[in-house]
Formats: sequence, structure tokens, C-alpha cells
Amino acid sequence: MNQPAKSASANAASRPSGHARDLMDAIYRRQRFIYDLTRKYYLLGRDRLIERLDPPQGGRVLELGCGTGRNLVLAARRFPDARFYGIDLSGEMLKSAAVSVSRASLQDRVALAAGDATDFDPMRLFGRGDFDRVYISYSLSMIPDWRGAVEAGLAVLAPGGSLHIVDFGEQEGLPAWFRRLLRRWLGLFHVHPRAEMESVLGAAAHMRGGSLEFEKLYRDYARRAVIHLPRRRR
Repeated sequence: MNQPAKSASANAASRPSGHARDLMDAIYRRQRFIYDLTRKYYLLGRDRLIERLDPPQGGRVLELGCGTGRNLVLAARRFPDARFYGIDLSGEMLKSAAVSVSRASLQDRVALAAGDATDFDPMRLFGRGDFDRVYISYSLSMIPDWRGAVEAGLAVLAPGGSLHIVDFGEQEGLPAWFRRLLRRWLGLFHVHPRAEMESVLGAAAHMRGGSLEFEKLYRDYARRAVIHLPRRRR
């Protein structure tokens, strides 16, 4: 049975501590005000990810690294019968996310909490243990232990659920000069595309008896992946 989502400001006091959180807060303390406006031009594939979430009626959807809440708001509007949950390491980003959720009048269907995508307890944060969909949008390239984030996302999926990911690719089909400039610029924000994404996700799917969808978008500017779990875990 679905429980009412907690308010957008719930769990604000449970922020994780440590160097990673402080680094993210330093990066986004001012950027959060212009983040959505500037990122719309190069965080490609996010809307495709949202369109293909397709949660079941009354389903539960979790975003790891929810940032400003942009994706949560769009997804909640697209799938009005589902409940949405988001965690982020940065308290600064969660401030913007809470404002976005409130402005969209979605506080009753979207809950936010501070948490580490590689190590979190959904029961403590949201009062539930699993989700029908989990998605990670342009966060794996910023998480040092990105494999841990994949494992954490899979660990909270309900049987028959799916993990959806979009992030930077290797830009294999783009000019070498473009790739060099993009990598240099992304590095300023501690963003590092994960070349091993397909092999790591494939192995994770296989270990759980699931399957992997994987596609390269825009000449490999970005990559989109979905791990589907079987209805009953093996």
C-alpha cells in the first residue's frame, strides 16, 4: 500500500556529513540558481529517460542525485498516479529542489531527503524499503564510487522493477577537438564520464538474472541504460 509522501522539506536535519557533501555544496551554493537554465543545453537525454520510466499505477519512483528537483517535477507531472522520492548529497541543491516541488504544488507526491547515493536507508528516509523504478540522471559521472551507486539503486528495486540511467558517453562519433574541450570543461566540475558503464551494468544485470538495454545517443554524446529485474529475484 502506498503511504503519503513526506513533505518536500522532510528529513532536512538528516544531512550526511563529510568531504563529499562539502564539495558538492561548495560547487552548487551559487550555481543552483542558474543550474537548470544552463544545463538544459548539454544534459541531453534526460527527458527521454523520464518518458520511458512508465511506472505502474500507484508505483514508487526514486531518483538518486535529484539536484534541483527538475526531473522529479517533470516525472511527477507526466505520471500523476505515481509517488516520487529524491535524495541528494548537497543540502544546497535540496533547497532548490524543495522550492521547485513547492512551486509545482507537488508536496503531497514528492518527498526529498539528504542522502548518499552509494549508502542510504530508504526505510529511515522515506518509511519504505523498495521502489518500482529508480533512476540516475547525470550523477554517476560525479560520484567517485559510481559502481556503488548502481549497486545501491539495484538493492532497493522491487521485483520486476527497473533502474534507469542517463549520463555522458565517450563522444566516439564527435570530433576529437570537441571531445577534448568537453572533457576539460567537465573536469572543472568534477565530472568524469564512465567508459566502463555498459560492461559494469551488463554484469550487474546478469548477476541478478535481469537484462540490460543500452543505447548511445547523439553520436555517443550521452548514453542511456535500463536494467530490468525479473519479477522474482533469483
